[in-house]
Amino acid sequence: MSNSQPTAQERFINGILPENPTYRQLLGMCPTLAVTGAMEPAMTMAAATGFVMISANVIISLIRGLLKPHLRILIFTLTIATFVTIADRFLAAYMYEMSKQLGSYIPLIIVNCIIISRCEICAAKQGVGTALADGVGMSLGFLLGLGSIATVREILGSGTWFGMAVLPEAWPDWGIMVLPPGAFLTLGLLLGLVNWLGNRKKSAGTP
Repeated sequence: MSNSQPTAQERFINGILPENPTYRQLLGMCPTLAVTGAMEPAMTMAAATGFVMISANVIISLIRGLLKPHLRILIFTLTIATFVTIADRFLAAYMYEMSKQLGSYIPLIIVNCIIISRCEICAAKQGVGTALADGVGMSLGFLLGLGSIATVREILGSGTWFGMAVLPEAWPDWGIMVLPPGAFLTLGLLLGLVNWLGNRKKSAGTP
């Protein structure tokens, strides 16, 4: 393994904030915008994606010595599809209503570019421990992204958080926040906030 490759600790930390898939890499935008109208579907999607990402990273790392360059994307896709099927069937069996609510977005995890990119960037090149740390870090980063967007949209749009009332009844619901325009608006505002905070931190560190 090249000495230039990040360590397991660096992979883990980078996935949460420095290389956050939502706010830094802008990956996985389809589920980010589609399922963040409320916290429950957002967290379910984050958990399913995390399960698939961690599992795929570990398996790809274990077989990295057998991968052929011209077949690697096919192997990545087949591996990811296997774990997506497991997640999809689990939700259908034990969380049927949530499975219906998420609909086709669970099967679409197969083509989620976050997972494929981690297989290519990390799992196919580094050991199992590092691949596991990378998968966990990126999963937490994705959960942070979906959770923050869903929190803003559900509270402002419905006055609730995880279905529990958090705003007084007199507070007017901003119905647009749970509709598609609200997803784009919230993502844009939070992206701007993250970039502003990042630039402010850099400026504070400049002599």
